Amino acid sequence: MSNVIPLGNVTSLDIPTDRVLENAKGTCSDGVVVMGFDDDGVLYFASSIADGGEVLWLMEKCKAALLDAGD
Repeated sequence: MSNVIPLGNVTSLDIPTDRVLENAKGTCSDGVVVMGFDDDGVLYFASSIADGGEVLWLMEKCKAALLDAGD
């Protein structure tokens, strides 16, 4: 798998978690929010942004972009 070249295009397939997190390094220097489920199915949430209002704003902006992507 070391010779696989990511195309960077939109896909309907899941992308490995480690690849997504690795790609966020350096490009998201203002902060990140990580949401998901751990291996036991328990909700996981972490943020490098201390201000809860800013985190919620970012989540809503991402939600709007995701909804718009379907068009």
